[in-house]
Amino acid sequence: MSQKVTPYKDSELGKKEQVTKMFDTISKNYDGLNRVISFGIDIKWRKKVVEILKKEQPSSILDIATGTGDLAIALTKTGAEKIVGLDISPGMLEVGKEKVTNKNLDSTIEMVVGDSENLIFKDNTFDAVTVSFGVRNFETLATGLAEILRVLKPNGTLVVLETSVPTKTPYKQGYSFYTKNILPLIGRIFSKDDSAYGYLSESASVFPHGEKFNNILREIGFIDVTNKPQTFGVASIYIAKKSA
Repeated sequence: MSQKVTPYKDSELGKKEQVTKMFDTISKNYDGLNRVISFGIDIKWRKKVVEILKKEQPSSILDIATGTGDLAIALTKTGAEKIVGLDISPGMLEVGKEKVTNKNLDSTIEMVVGDSENLIFKDNTFDAVTVSFGVRNFETLATGLAEILRVLKPNGTLVVLETSVPTKTPYKQGYSFYTKNILPLIGRIFSKDDSAYGYLSESASVFPHGEKFNNILREIGFIDVTNKPQTFGVASIYIAKKSA
């Protein structure tokens, strides 16, 4: 499984509590910083997630680690009747709720505080589950993925968008320099939390991306597992199904 990295090295809190504190702290600056850090490419990646799910025609979607709701809002283009955005950080959700209301989507999108590793939903509830830049923040990866499998309906689809590490030169070297030096510096300048963006880059570097993550999904019980590297391998979209 994945190596455990936490935002605050000296804290006695568990990873889950540290991640909640971190995202609450950076919630007001998160969207703007994301656009700067990813050069806006994260918007393109989310559109690809939407296109993948649009073909499945889901009527209900759970967006885990929804944050400020960008993917949940984009997922309305799948035609889904009900979208639930779940996040452990009340601060991030407050920003998301405001965006949902401003777009008049309250009847379609429900934003709820919740723990991805102890989901409040019954078995076989959702046609699709999405996670955008969130699985690496799970305290126990296997537990979170097993919960996703549980709440998915038979034949349901999981789509995960997550950072990964390029393997080809010169992208590998460029990515390493950017994430270790530039990304934490940007976070330090624009965020109230010095640790946050250092954690985000470190957690991405140790996450079991590519075929390693595919194999973890298979071990949990998912089938038809594939992944699609994005933008020279700096992110990947993973697609998996629950058996009938």
